[in-house]
Amino acid sequence: MLTSFDFDATVVGAGAVGLACARALSKRGLTVLVLEKEGHIGQGVSSRNSEVVHGGLYYPTGSLKARFCVEGRRALYDFLSSRKIDHWKCGKLVVATEEAEVGRIEAIFEQAMANGVEGLAHLTGAQARALEPALNAHAAILSPESGLFDSHGYMLALQGEIEDAGGSVVVSAPFEGAEPMSGGGFSVRVGGEGAMTVSSRLLVTAPGLSAQGVAASIAGYPSTDIPPGHFGKGVYFRLVGPAPFDRLIYPPPIPGALGTHYRKDLGGQGVFGPDLVYVDVEDYSVDPAKAEEFARYIRRFWPGLPDGALTPDYAGIRPKLHGPGEAQPDFQLHGREHHGIDGLMALFGIESPGLTSSLALGEAVANALMETE
Repeated sequence: MLTSFDFDATVVGAGAVGLACARALSKRGLTVLVLEKEGHIGQGVSSRNSEVVHGGLYYPTGSLKARFCVEGRRALYDFLSSRKIDHWKCGKLVVATEEAEVGRIEAIFEQAMANGVEGLAHLTGAQARALEPALNAHAAILSPESGLFDSHGYMLALQGEIEDAGGSVVVSAPFEGAEPMSGGGFSVRVGGEGAMTVSSRLLVTAPGLSAQGVAASIAGYPSTDIPPGHFGKGVYFRLVGPAPFDRLIYPPPIPGALGTHYRKDLGGQGVFGPDLVYVDVEDYSVDPAKAEEFARYIRRFWPGLPDGALTPDYAGIRPKLHGPGEAQPDFQLHGREHHGIDGLMALFGIESPGLTSSLALGEAVANALMETE
């Protein structure tokens, strides 16, 4: 172990994936610095999502999304249980609301089986309604491994393990750039009130929406290796009144995303979302007028939605690598074979199922960097 560096590894971004990467590196005995530009951990993509534990149903077999979602989900439940972090394996129903959608959910079932997702079952409409009487379902798929969890409690636990191992998670500390050093490692510029420059043997960038800009601020990083980024905004509406279902309810996916779904959150309230609209800037406003559009969509699977029962809740933005009408790509983990820089791993397009996949992503990043040592 070289001792000439301030840190063995620096991780940019203290969301779920950055923290999971830092934890995985810490477990291997490395001293780790995590830099976060916001005033608290998990203030970006990691705190503006559905907090769903995904089963791994939808992703192309052999893709990183499929592999890391299934591996990450299994590891995540073990992590949450052993650390007593609030979670609920409530299960998911993927619903065909009419005959025309049956083929689409059947394709999801076949994909999920190929991905090794456990416990899947075909349900008739009557069987689905026996589980959720308020549901309109022509047919459905049951995924019992899907669930919900307290993502902030999870990230606090990751932070605690990093710090217990001697690492540091520093907030209000924006990454301002890095230069590879002639003898190996990186000189890393940190902004904020305590602006400084530190040296680090390894560098991981996992800053979510800022992935492209962070990569561009690393000297020598080839611009041809930075995939174009897009902001995919989704809004959520909360239900006023009793939650109609216990399980997650998902219609068939929409182009580019899983579509507007239902969850009963850990506080017992019903929440619907997200939709998908591409935006040019980070805008987390929720237009109350969208309630009508949401209501029309929701009544396809819940005809009993009362008038005026939806209230604006929150919005999230996903770091997409595809624009409108384009095929949805895989996670991208760019190591030396991509950009030619030793000791650097840059992550792009870590959107859903990134939260579920985070522990598996962290292990993959740590393994890749340690193999190049």
